[in-house]
Amino acid sequence: MLALVAALTLIATEDVAQLRWIALLLVAALPAFIAPDHRVWAPLGRVAEVAITGLAAGSVAAAADLTGTDYKGFGAEVILPYIAVPLLTASLRRRPTEGAALLGVTAVALVAGGTLLGDPMPITQPGFLAAGGQWLVLGAIVTFAADTMRQFMAPAQTTPQPYAEATRLLTQLRSVARSLPGATLDPGGISEHLLEELRQVAPGERAAVLSASGGGRLVVLAQSGAERVDWETTLDADSAIADAWATQQPQTANRSQARSHRGGEASSSLVVPLVAGVRTIGLVILEADIAQAYPSAVVAGVTEVTGPAALRLEAALLFDDVRSLATNEERQRLAREIHDGVAQELVMVGYGIDNAQATLPEGAEETAEELRSLRAEVTRVITELRLSLFELRSEVDRNGGLAAAIAEYARTIGTPAGLRVHFTFDESTARLPAATEAELLRIAQEAITNARKHAGASNLWVTCTIDPPYAEITVADDGKGFADDRPDGRYGLTIMAERAERIRGKLKITPRHPSGTTVAVVLGTAARRDSVRDSVPAPEGE
Repeated sequence: MLALVAALTLIATEDVAQLRWIALLLVAALPAFIAPDHRVWAPLGRVAEVAITGLAAGSVAAAADLTGTDYKGFGAEVILPYIAVPLLTASLRRRPTEGAALLGVTAVALVAGGTLLGDPMPITQPGFLAAGGQWLVLGAIVTFAADTMRQFMAPAQTTPQPYAEATRLLTQLRSVARSLPGATLDPGGISEHLLEELRQVAPGERAAVLSASGGGRLVVLAQSGAERVDWETTLDADSAIADAWATQQPQTANRSQARSHRGGEASSSLVVPLVAGVRTIGLVILEADIAQAYPSAVVAGVTEVTGPAALRLEAALLFDDVRSLATNEERQRLAREIHDGVAQELVMVGYGIDNAQATLPEGAEETAEELRSLRAEVTRVITELRLSLFELRSEVDRNGGLAAAIAEYARTIGTPAGLRVHFTFDESTARLPAATEAELLRIAQEAITNARKHAGASNLWVTCTIDPPYAEITVADDGKGFADDRPDGRYGLTIMAERAERIRGKLKITPRHPSGTTVAVVLGTAARRDSVRDSVPAPEGE
């Protein structure tokens, strides 16, 4: 474009001195050519280009008139095509505001050039006004129509279907999970490994990894130390934990962040947020029973370890969420199918038996007895189905907690069967991760169901001890004991064992003296009895 307007200017004006405007345009174009992505110099260069073009239009129009050719201001046509260059550049870079500003600068420069440069003033000539107006209109078309034209010319992109996109992402997740060291996406295992790494970097008697659970509270994913403590898990308290979560910066304090710690006066704590991208996903707490245990050098060493660990933990937590959503959805789907399918058909069978009983002729006592037995069996199966539906739909309420969910299930299942259910709850104010609570609930449900269906028991004892990350759920009965010859005996045991293994717990099944069976699932190591808990023993027989 510079070469074109230079040639046209020389032809129209026959004045080599007018090429000074081409030289100025070359200088003004250099910033946008050398640094096209610079946020300041590139736009300033384009402003200079349109300003020089507008001023040059007046000078070139006056010089063209002096050649004796009847230009009458139309000589501006030879330089004005250059305004398309900066305007088109701004439009292609999707800067419509800058394009509008360049048009305004062009108009002001045209008025200034037509008034100040040349005698007579080019702005008084119709040709100059026509040329200037024409190129302003063309410049506006270039500025505001280029983006629309680009959209029309771009190839159509089909929006991916939600399920197709989900399949693609899950397939990628499976491939990535298989390639991970140890092929694990377990938040608890990753957190324990992180604490082991930090033990080599920073001193301390106690350490923990906490993660968000919703409702402004944290859950303990892993913990280490000679004693188990009740950490501060609320984010609205005045503590280094809340400050680290809010600021995403490491926080040090001269006091313990555990509500139940009974250490001496000399105590140090370091809380480091686990940040993935812009989101805080968890906290690491380190504590030592000495003063000033975490200087800036130690803090820097800890953050070097926690940085990569945050990404690993976020991947594990996301995988846990996806797995929980898929599991819950499948349970709800099964419950709907059973309710709308088999359950309704069994109810209709029961109605048919009732009708057959009502229409029996007199004297058919043997047939009537068989129909009554069949009706009782259908009623029993319908009751079992309803209890199964309740089990499929029951979940841990994030406000009520695991103990409350187990108690509700035990009451619902035990009362119709004539069982006296005895509860003993020792539950900390802290919470276990949602996926862990769900697995513990399913194990307890299976144990309670087995006691009701097969043990022939009169009493059921349910003990729930929760002190995150430690938990122990025990279900005991006074029935006839466990029999391995049941068709579903080994299958139920296998399911419970798999669930316990999934959360790195241990399943124990032992005889109860003098009669009955005790089923216990233990997660973590036993807690010391120096932590502050909310112990809720339920009245016997409730």
